[in-house]
Amino acid sequence: MLKHILENVRTKAPIIHNITNYVTVNDCANILLACGASPVMSDDIAEAAEITSICQALNINIGTLNAETRKAMFAAGKKANSCNLPIVLDPVAAGASKIRTETARALLQRVKFTAVKGNISEVKAIAMGTNTTKGVDADLADAITDNNLDKAIVFAKDLASKTGAVIAITGAIDLAADAERVYIMRNGHPMMSRVTGTGCMLSAITAAYLAANPERPLDAVAAAVMAMGLCGERAHARLSKCDGNATYRNYMIDEMYHLDGDTLESGAKYEIR
Repeated sequence: MLKHILENVRTKAPIIHNITNYVTVNDCANILLACGASPVMSDDIAEAAEITSICQALNINIGTLNAETRKAMFAAGKKANSCNLPIVLDPVAAGASKIRTETARALLQRVKFTAVKGNISEVKAIAMGTNTTKGVDADLADAITDNNLDKAIVFAKDLASKTGAVIAITGAIDLAADAERVYIMRNGHPMMSRVTGTGCMLSAITAAYLAANPERPLDAVAAAVMAMGLCGERAHARLSKCDGNATYRNYMIDEMYHLDGDTLESGAKYEIR
Protein backbone atom coordinates (compact mmCIF):
# COMPACT_ATOMS: atom_id res chain seq x y z
CA MET A 1 0.00 0.00 0.00
CA LEU A 2 2.75 2.48 0.93
CA LYS A 3 4.65 1.54 -2.20
CA HIS A 4 1.65 2.30 -4.38
CA ILE A 5 1.09 5.67 -2.70
CA LEU A 6 4.71 6.73 -3.20
CA GLU A 7 4.80 5.52 -6.79
CA ASN A 8 1.65 7.49 -7.59
CA VAL A 9 3.47 10.70 -6.64
CA ARG A 10 6.33 9.94 -9.01
CA THR A 11 4.00 8.84 -11.81
CA LYS A 12 1.52 11.71 -11.56
CA ALA A 13 4.07 14.44 -10.69
CA PRO A 14 1.48 16.80 -9.15
CA ILE A 15 2.01 20.56 -9.11
CA ILE A 16 1.80 21.88 -5.55
CA HIS A 17 1.07 25.52 -4.70
CA ASN A 18 2.85 26.52 -1.52
CA ILE A 19 2.03 29.63 0.45
CA THR A 20 4.81 28.99 2.90
CA ASN A 21 7.33 30.83 5.00
CA TYR A 22 10.43 32.50 3.64
CA VAL A 23 12.73 30.72 6.12
CA THR A 24 12.22 27.34 4.44
CA VAL A 25 10.74 28.03 1.02
CA ASN A 26 13.80 26.75 -0.87
CA ASP A 27 13.90 23.51 1.08
CA CYS A 28 10.18 22.98 0.46
CA ALA A 29 10.70 23.44 -3.27
CA ASN A 30 13.61 21.02 -3.35
CA ILE A 31 11.93 18.31 -1.27
CA LEU A 32 8.94 18.45 -3.62
CA LEU A 33 11.20 18.00 -6.62
CA ALA A 34 12.95 15.16 -4.80
CA CYS A 35 9.73 13.27 -4.11
CA GLY A 36 8.60 13.60 -7.73
CA ALA A 37 6.26 16.60 -7.54
CA SER A 38 6.62 20.16 -8.85
CA PRO A 39 6.56 23.27 -6.63
CA VAL A 40 4.95 26.65 -7.23
CA MET A 41 5.28 29.46 -4.71
CA SER A 42 3.00 32.51 -4.79
CA ASP A 43 1.77 34.56 -1.84
CA ASP A 44 0.54 37.68 -3.66
CA ILE A 45 -3.20 38.23 -3.35
CA ALA A 46 -3.24 39.38 -6.99
CA GLU A 47 -2.45 35.90 -8.27
CA ALA A 48 -2.74 33.40 -5.40
CA ALA A 49 -6.16 32.09 -6.42
CA GLU A 50 -5.25 31.95 -10.10
CA ILE A 51 -2.05 30.01 -9.38
CA THR A 52 -4.00 27.60 -7.19
CA SER A 53 -6.38 26.84 -10.04
CA ILE A 54 -3.60 25.38 -12.19
CA CYS A 55 -2.21 23.17 -9.40
CA GLN A 56 -3.23 19.82 -7.97
CA ALA A 57 -2.95 20.72 -4.27
CA LEU A 58 -2.40 23.66 -1.93
CA ASN A 59 -0.05 23.84 1.06
CA ILE A 60 -0.64 26.70 3.53
CA ASN A 61 2.09 27.33 6.10
CA ILE A 62 1.79 30.28 8.51
CA GLY A 63 5.44 30.31 9.60
CA THR A 64 6.19 33.91 8.61
CA LEU A 65 2.69 35.29 8.70
CA ASN A 66 1.88 38.85 7.65
CA ALA A 67 -1.25 40.77 6.71
CA GLU A 68 -0.75 40.37 2.95
CA THR A 69 0.07 36.66 2.90
CA ARG A 70 -2.88 36.11 5.24
CA LYS A 71 -5.21 37.50 2.52
CA ALA A 72 -3.60 35.25 -0.07
CA MET A 73 -4.13 32.19 2.14
CA PHE A 74 -7.86 32.74 2.37
CA ALA A 75 -8.18 33.50 -1.36
CA ALA A 76 -6.16 30.45 -2.37
CA GLY A 77 -8.04 28.26 0.08
CA LYS A 78 -11.39 29.36 -1.30
CA LYS A 79 -10.23 28.66 -4.85
CA ALA A 80 -8.83 25.25 -3.89
CA ASN A 81 -12.17 24.32 -2.31
CA SER A 82 -14.05 25.40 -5.44
CA CYS A 83 -11.68 23.27 -7.55
CA ASN A 84 -11.98 20.32 -5.11
CA LEU A 85 -8.24 20.26 -4.47
CA PRO A 86 -6.62 18.80 -1.35
CA ILE A 87 -5.32 21.42 1.07
CA VAL A 88 -2.79 21.07 3.89
CA LEU A 89 -2.58 23.48 6.83
CA ASP A 90 0.66 23.78 8.78
CA PRO A 91 -0.15 26.07 11.75
CA VAL A 92 3.49 26.88 12.54
CA ALA A 93 3.86 28.29 16.07
CA ALA A 94 0.12 28.58 16.60
CA GLY A 95 -0.24 29.34 20.28
CA ALA A 96 2.86 31.51 20.35
CA SER A 97 0.97 34.67 19.40
CA LYS A 98 -2.63 35.81 19.17
CA ILE A 99 -2.48 36.52 15.42
CA ARG A 100 -1.09 33.08 14.60
CA THR A 101 -3.67 31.26 16.67
CA GLU A 102 -6.54 33.36 15.37
CA THR A 103 -5.41 33.02 11.75
CA ALA A 104 -5.08 29.25 11.94
CA ARG A 105 -8.49 28.91 13.60
CA ALA A 106 -10.10 31.28 11.08
CA LEU A 107 -8.62 29.30 8.20
CA LEU A 108 -10.12 26.12 9.63
CA GLN A 109 -13.50 27.81 9.90
CA ARG A 110 -13.54 29.30 6.38
CA VAL A 111 -11.58 26.73 4.36
CA LYS A 112 -12.17 22.97 4.19
CA PHE A 113 -8.79 21.35 4.78
CA THR A 114 -7.86 17.81 3.82
CA ALA A 115 -5.10 17.60 6.41
CA VAL A 116 -3.71 19.58 9.32
CA LYS A 117 -0.10 18.88 10.29
CA GLY A 118 1.70 20.25 13.31
CA ASN A 119 3.38 19.41 16.58
CA ILE A 120 1.15 18.64 19.53
CA SER A 121 1.29 22.17 20.98
CA GLU A 122 0.34 23.76 17.64
CA VAL A 123 -2.54 21.34 17.14
CA LYS A 124 -3.78 21.92 20.69
CA ALA A 125 -3.64 25.66 20.10
CA ILE A 126 -5.91 25.52 17.07
CA ALA A 127 -8.23 23.05 18.76
CA MET A 128 -8.57 24.79 22.10
CA GLY A 129 -6.88 28.18 21.85
CA THR A 130 -4.19 27.21 24.35
CA ASN A 131 -0.83 28.97 24.40
CA THR A 132 1.89 26.43 25.24
CA THR A 133 3.92 26.56 22.06
CA LYS A 134 7.61 27.37 22.54
CA GLY A 135 8.38 29.26 19.33
CA VAL A 136 8.01 26.69 16.57
CA ASP A 137 8.66 23.82 18.98
CA ALA A 138 6.26 21.83 21.09
CA ASP A 139 6.15 22.41 24.83
CA LEU A 140 7.77 19.42 26.53
CA ALA A 141 4.73 19.14 28.75
CA ASP A 142 2.67 18.33 25.65
CA ALA A 143 4.98 15.66 24.20
CA ILE A 144 3.32 12.41 23.11
CA THR A 145 4.80 9.43 24.94
CA ASP A 146 3.78 5.81 25.40
CA ASN A 147 2.28 6.85 28.73
CA ASN A 148 -0.19 9.35 27.23
CA LEU A 149 -0.52 7.80 23.77
CA ASP A 150 -4.09 6.59 24.24
CA LYS A 151 -5.23 10.06 25.32
CA ALA A 152 -3.46 11.63 22.33
CA ILE A 153 -5.18 9.21 19.98
CA VAL A 154 -8.61 10.15 21.34
CA PHE A 155 -7.74 13.83 20.94
CA ALA A 156 -6.55 13.39 17.34
CA LYS A 157 -9.58 11.36 16.29
CA ASP A 158 -11.96 13.80 17.93
CA LEU A 159 -10.38 16.78 16.18
CA ALA A 160 -10.46 14.90 12.88
CA SER A 161 -14.16 14.26 13.38
CA LYS A 162 -14.84 17.93 14.15
CA THR A 163 -12.81 19.36 11.27
CA GLY A 164 -13.25 16.68 8.62
CA ALA A 165 -9.46 16.78 8.11
CA VAL A 166 -6.80 14.18 8.68
CA ILE A 167 -4.86 15.28 11.76
CA ALA A 168 -1.12 14.63 11.69
CA ILE A 169 0.75 15.25 14.94
CA THR A 170 4.52 15.04 14.71
CA GLY A 171 7.05 14.33 17.42
CA ALA A 172 9.09 11.41 18.74
CA ILE A 173 5.92 9.42 18.14
CA ASP A 174 3.92 10.58 15.11
CA LEU A 175 0.17 10.22 14.73
CA ALA A 176 -2.07 10.52 11.68
CA ALA A 177 -5.77 10.16 12.35
CA ASP A 178 -9.18 10.48 10.81
CA ALA A 179 -12.36 9.98 12.79
CA GLU A 180 -12.10 6.18 12.64
CA ARG A 181 -8.46 5.12 12.32
CA VAL A 182 -5.07 6.26 13.52
CA TYR A 183 -1.55 5.49 12.37
CA ILE A 184 1.01 5.38 15.17
CA MET A 185 4.41 5.91 13.56
CA ARG A 186 7.93 5.70 14.93
CA ASN A 187 10.25 6.66 12.09
CA GLY A 188 12.64 9.60 12.26
CA HIS A 189 15.75 10.69 14.13
CA PRO A 190 16.23 13.29 16.90
CA MET A 191 18.66 15.24 14.70
CA MET A 192 15.76 16.23 12.48
CA SER A 193 14.88 18.81 15.14
CA ARG A 194 18.28 20.48 14.56
CA VAL A 195 17.37 21.41 10.97
CA THR A 196 15.04 24.32 10.34
CA GLY A 197 12.31 23.27 7.96
CA THR A 198 11.85 19.53 8.36
CA GLY A 199 8.24 20.14 9.39
CA CYS A 200 7.70 22.58 6.54
CA MET A 201 9.16 20.09 4.09
CA LEU A 202 6.83 17.42 5.46
CA SER A 203 3.79 19.63 4.88
CA ALA A 204 4.87 20.18 1.28
CA ILE A 205 5.28 16.50 0.50
CA THR A 206 2.05 15.72 2.36
CA ALA A 207 0.25 17.92 -0.16
CA ALA A 208 1.95 16.02 -2.98
CA TYR A 209 1.01 12.63 -1.53
CA LEU A 210 -2.60 13.78 -1.14
CA ALA A 211 -2.73 15.16 -4.67
CA ALA A 212 -1.55 11.83 -6.08
CA ASN A 213 -3.80 9.72 -3.85
CA PRO A 214 -7.02 11.69 -3.34
CA GLU A 215 -9.15 8.61 -2.67
CA ARG A 216 -7.25 7.64 0.50
CA PRO A 217 -6.27 10.78 2.43
CA LEU A 218 -5.38 9.15 5.75
CA ASP A 219 -3.09 6.60 4.14
CA ALA A 220 -1.48 9.30 1.98
CA VAL A 221 -0.75 11.54 4.97
CA ALA A 222 0.69 8.63 6.96
CA ALA A 223 2.86 7.58 4.02
CA ALA A 224 4.26 11.10 3.73
CA VAL A 225 5.06 11.24 7.45
CA MET A 226 6.82 7.89 7.34
CA ALA A 227 8.69 8.76 4.15
CA MET A 228 10.09 11.90 5.76
CA GLY A 229 10.98 10.07 8.96
CA LEU A 230 12.66 7.24 7.09
CA CYS A 231 14.69 9.71 5.04
CA GLY A 232 15.78 11.31 8.31
CA GLU A 233 17.00 7.94 9.57
CA ARG A 234 18.82 7.07 6.37
CA ALA A 235 20.39 10.52 6.13
CA HIS A 236 21.74 10.25 9.66
CA ALA A 237 23.32 6.89 8.87
CA ARG A 238 25.35 8.58 6.13
CA LEU A 239 26.90 11.26 8.34
CA SER A 240 30.61 11.25 9.10
CA LYS A 241 32.12 12.72 12.27
CA CYS A 242 32.91 15.90 10.31
CA ASP A 243 29.31 16.46 9.15
CA GLY A 244 26.73 18.68 10.80
CA ASN A 245 23.15 19.79 10.40
CA ALA A 246 23.66 21.45 7.01
CA THR A 247 24.99 18.24 5.49
CA TYR A 248 22.22 16.36 7.23
CA ARG A 249 19.59 18.56 5.55
CA ASN A 250 21.12 17.89 2.14
CA TYR A 251 21.27 14.17 2.82
CA MET A 252 17.58 14.14 3.76
CA ILE A 253 16.68 15.71 0.42
CA ASP A 254 18.97 13.24 -1.38
CA GLU A 255 17.34 10.34 0.45
CA MET A 256 13.89 11.59 -0.59
CA TYR A 257 15.12 11.76 -4.18
CA HIS A 258 16.25 8.12 -4.07
CA LEU A 259 13.41 6.74 -1.93
CA ASP A 260 11.40 4.03 -3.66
CA GLY A 261 8.28 2.14 -2.73
CA ASP A 262 10.00 -1.05 -1.64
CA THR A 263 12.32 0.87 0.70
CA LEU A 264 9.39 2.71 2.23
CA GLU A 265 7.42 -0.51 2.70
CA SER A 266 10.32 -2.27 4.39
CA GLY A 267 11.46 0.69 6.51
CA ALA A 268 8.14 2.08 7.74
CA LYS A 269 7.49 1.53 11.47
CA TYR A 270 3.82 1.79 12.31
CA GLU A 271 0.67 0.26 13.67
CA ILE A 272 -2.96 1.10 12.91
CA ARG A 273 -5.70 1.28 15.53
